[in-house]
Amino acid sequence: MKKYKMAIALCLLPFSYIFAQEIVKGKVVSPNQKPLSGVTVTVSETGVSTTTDNNGAFEINDLQKGNTLVFTYPDYSTQEVVVDEKTVLNITLANDKIKNIDEVVVTGYTKQKKADITGAVSIVEMKDLNKQAEPNPIKALQGRVAAVNISTDGSPSGGNTKVLIRGVGTLNNTDPLYVIDGVPTKAGMHELNSGDIESMQVLKDASSASIYGSRAANGVIIITTKKGKKG
Repeated sequence: MKKYKMAIALCLLPFSYIFAQEIVKGKVVSPNQKPLSGVTVTVSETGVSTTTDNNGAFEINDLQKGNTLVFTYPDYSTQEVVVDEKTVLNITLANDKIKNIDEVVVTGYTKQKKADITGAVSIVEMKDLNKQAEPNPIKALQGRVAAVNISTDGSPSGGNTKVLIRGVGTLNNTDPLYVIDGVPTKAGMHELNSGDIESMQVLKDASSASIYGSRAANGVIIITTKKGKKG
């Protein structure tokens, strides 16, 4: 009987190895080796996420070998790491500010290079956003744009998702103005498929959003959807 139990235990060992859950710890720093606080670390397959502390340290549980960790931080390049035998990771994120100065920003009826704009504007990389398991493009912004806070009541549709850009700007409605393909709307964008979005830009202050007047008191989110192409 004892030999029989031993044989069963030995047979189960490979399965326990395959499904073993990993705990990965690590630290995220800038190119000059300064700790980065508030970096979002997301498990691509499950959507589970955490953020780095003031020392740039993080810990994430319930991982399987082969899972992909996605590291995102405003103004820094997104980095992906596949979980293997290592349980401690040291991540260095590259600064995107130099690359971003040539990006074109839409502000109302004009287009300008980001380097020529004095207002507070953030550009969202949709190729990075689409890698997340989160289907609601607004909720997926959490942790990717500085000074933008996302909250939700957990409804499946995401219709009650609240967005605050640089805090509360008015006494009544606190929602930002959404501009979808040049058309201003207060309806939000929870019904949009993130796969249909070409680009997203967040205008945070009066100088960048002034063309929209008082409607832009809580900031502006500009969405450009994908268009058909010849060919």
